[in-house]
Amino acid sequence: MLNHGYNEIDDVDDCTEALRVALAANGITLPSLGVELPAYAGNYRISLIVLGNCNTATARMLTDALRKAAAQ
Repeated sequence: MLNHGYNEIDDVDDCTEALRVALAANGITLPSLGVELPAYAGNYRISLIVLGNCNTATARMLTDALRKAAAQ
């Protein structure tokens, strides 16, 4: 389910795990993937997912997977 315009704080862990599983299904691992904890510090608590850093080989794999998905 896409929520445009706001974030569901309660599902950020589930969303992060679903993304991790979907990436893994395409042979992609983002080691830094996780929840952005400082986003909870403000008055407008926003659920943010940190995609983190990756090397160029991983970036190419992610790009290929996204292109394939977009073509479907």
